[in-house]
Amino acid sequence: MDGNGRWAELRGLPRIEGHRRGVERVQELIETAREIGIKALTLYAFSLENWQRPTSEVKTLMMILELYLKRELPELMAKDVVFKTIGDIQRLPEDIRILIREVKEKTASNKGLILTAALSYSGRDEILRAIRKILSSGIRPEELTEEVFDSCLDTADLPAPDLIIRTSGEMRISNFLLWQGAYSELYFTDTLWPDFTKEEFLLAIQAYQQRERRFGTISTRGDAF
Repeated sequence: MDGNGRWAELRGLPRIEGHRRGVERVQELIETAREIGIKALTLYAFSLENWQRPTSEVKTLMMILELYLKRELPELMAKDVVFKTIGDIQRLPEDIRILIREVKEKTASNKGLILTAALSYSGRDEILRAIRKILSSGIRPEELTEEVFDSCLDTADLPAPDLIIRTSGEMRISNFLLWQGAYSELYFTDTLWPDFTKEEFLLAIQAYQQRERRFGTISTRGDAF
């Protein structure tokens, strides 16, 4: 969800105003995902590298996260949404960790959209933590399979992403779901996140629907050799 700061700067506003507007966009896209039957939606909310931002901005982002979780819990319950997180959650402030645990527990029995927030997340860090888990578990080299490795990732109980969307014109995935996204379709747009409306989201979905996913095999279309 990239481009909040640039969106605000282009309008002569404080960067944090872009983050606040970005939260509004999150609400709209969650509802759109539910409407069109998406099973799981993962939002890259705060990367491990984001801790390097100015302390004041990080504190404000944590405050926005806290307010969002407190405000949205009744909505998540009413809309049957399951809330999960991936990332090094232990680096978050204790009060936010407690709040996250509460929201997870209360929404765990819901049956609708699985909403996952990537918080203090890095794809490389996730892979390293999975390797440490494997080494400490005593799994032998010959026992290590893709399925075993999958089970040690933060996303063990989530499906691999079909589509990864990157806003703001940046043409990279920025350390996001490096293992899981091996065969994901990628969609890049110049639109800054606060302007990524329902209509923009549906355009991305439509573009995805027009692609042929082969997973390393040959084309199944009639013009394939």
